[in-house]
Amino acid sequence: MLKPVASLIASALLVAGANAANSSDFVNSPEHPVLTAAEQKPFTVERYLTLNQDRWVPEAVTMAETAFVVGEPRSPAPYHTVQQAINAALAQHKGDEPIAIKVLPGRYVGTVYIPQDAPAMTIYGAGDDANKVVLSLAIDSMISPQEYQTLVGSQGEYQASDPAWYMYQNCAQTPNKVVTTVCSAVVWSQSDRFTLANLTIENSMLDGIGAGTHQGVALRTDGDKVLLDNVRLLGRQDTFFVNNADKDNQYNTERHTRAYIRNSYIEGDVDYVFGRAQAVFDQVEFHTVSSRNVSSAYVFAPDTLPNSTYGFLVTQSKLSCDSGFTHFAPKLGRAWEQGASKTGYLPGKTANGQLLITQSQIETCYDVNQPWGAAATTNRAFTGNAAKQRDLNDVNHNRLWLYNNKLVKGF
Repeated sequence: MLKPVASLIASALLVAGANAANSSDFVNSPEHPVLTAAEQKPFTVERYLTLNQDRWVPEAVTMAETAFVVGEPRSPAPYHTVQQAINAALAQHKGDEPIAIKVLPGRYVGTVYIPQDAPAMTIYGAGDDANKVVLSLAIDSMISPQEYQTLVGSQGEYQASDPAWYMYQNCAQTPNKVVTTVCSAVVWSQSDRFTLANLTIENSMLDGIGAGTHQGVALRTDGDKVLLDNVRLLGRQDTFFVNNADKDNQYNTERHTRAYIRNSYIEGDVDYVFGRAQAVFDQVEFHTVSSRNVSSAYVFAPDTLPNSTYGFLVTQSKLSCDSGFTHFAPKLGRAWEQGASKTGYLPGKTANGQLLITQSQIETCYDVNQPWGAAATTNRAFTGNAAKQRDLNDVNHNRLWLYNNKLVKGF
């Protein structure tokens, strides 16, 4: 049963903005900067979900009865893939009415694309828990455009008359030798007011691809006001891409997006929660796995623009690991300085990831002495600002912060 979103947001606002003294198991230092009680006050759920005075308060997820029901091939449901239901719903849509798509228990193999101009849409699983409905595909960033076409579109899944045709074409016709991370998602939504509830999305490459660099996104979102409620995201490298790209699949510094993720589970090994959105993770478990035998592991890789105060907020959550990390300890995260591989980090111009983990449990399997790694793309060494008088947005320092977290034993 899904609980009302508004009440949990109210709770998170009280906790994240509390005036209580910092009882963190971390002590402020250059290796792991810890905010003071006064410093953490502005970092509330409300502010992360506000853009240009537009305050977004996510509404409760409604499991609305709908004609757009998806079932496995032997079921009497009118649609047998989620994409078929999306296409039909968009073709029949009128006015400002939101769209609801109900997915019956089962495993559905293939991509799901939602175009940028789609109306408010909710896709929800009809099972009694999120494990019962699985959207799955093994798709790799390192495949060629031709391999992509065979994997994603060989059965005519996308046609020129389909609303998401441009998304498919951006990947199928890319001039690159490989489709890269941006085309490796199982579910990819570019629309605003997009909601997922009570289901699992899995990039099923998982351990089969080995320890090399093979990004395999489970979910990518580019729109504003994205809500995930009781959702499981399974992958390894780059599981959840919460971002802001435009129709041409390009990063857009003028396009600002927000996401609220609650009561969910996200699994991976390298940079498995990453992107440019302002995103709040409330009561989420992040589980880092060792099964690919990677040489390093990171949970978060925010790509926050330097003129944006807010990136990722993690509150009332849990960061856990499996027991297989014997040669190194995974890190909580690192900045993703996207686009700066040739120039290196340019203060005030290059993205400078922002993240606060607060009121959460962190298992001792993580590198608690040096929890933050050198930046992705530039390899800029982590530079924490532990000064008593400090600018929390100083472009010469990283913006990865802790406040009032507890270390707990895992396994």
